[in-house]
Amino acid sequence: MLRPGLDKIITMIEIKNLHKSFADNKVLDGLSLKITEGTTCVIIGRSGCGKSVLLKHIEGILRPENGEVFIDGKEVGKLKGVDLNALRMRMGMVFQGGALFDSLNVAGNVGFGLIEHKHLPEKEVFERVKDSLALVGLRGIEEKMPSELSGGMKKRVALARAICIKPEIILYDEPTTGVDPITADSINELIRSLHDKLKVTSIVVTHDMRSAYKIGDKIAMLYDGKIIAEGSPEEIQNSKNPYVYQFINGLAKGPITEN
Repeated sequence: MLRPGLDKIITMIEIKNLHKSFADNKVLDGLSLKITEGTTCVIIGRSGCGKSVLLKHIEGILRPENGEVFIDGKEVGKLKGVDLNALRMRMGMVFQGGALFDSLNVAGNVGFGLIEHKHLPEKEVFERVKDSLALVGLRGIEEKMPSELSGGMKKRVALARAICIKPEIILYDEPTTGVDPITADSINELIRSLHDKLKVTSIVVTHDMRSAYKIGDKIAMLYDGKIIAEGSPEEIQNSKNPYVYQFINGLAKGPITEN
């Protein structure tokens, strides 16, 4: 599926036969996935199945035991130093829970990446911070501290921080975890709106199916270290795969819990 304004299909992220273990625990076991430029791919799966581990490989925080991760044709696992940092500056990350710095105000949090890596003039950083906050519906809160913010506001500030560096790719780790259903839906609306405005490529990991259906162009299910099904939200909703069916319907009994 192509977003409006994209006239051809370009693979932005490609994961080939990815393997990763921690001690005797095999987390990723031959995972392969392609993600098209300008689209949102939602990766679903049970807690602890390896979704966040996959994101860390895309960022280059973890290195694969076997397999490759390519971003825009560059193999992430072979990049080091300046080249790896340059690639990471093309990516914005929205952490689970927001992960704001308690000692910095909102402006300091949102502008952190620019201050640390871009070395821009202070006035330009502040303008970018204000613009980013405006995009997520938060104006005039630059001086507030994280402790003064609600859970939903913290999520929005974390998103503003991610887009402040003007990324080509945004990675989301459980963006609706820990907030009430109304706030979660407003975050879903915001994610969808920002992607339509900014034309970025996004990966969202979640086990929230309401969120997955709302924001995803494509949904892929991670189970037993592999992608076992992928397709549009409608295709996943109508999947005959018994593992997918059990997961998306939240059923206690089925092949996942029998294994």
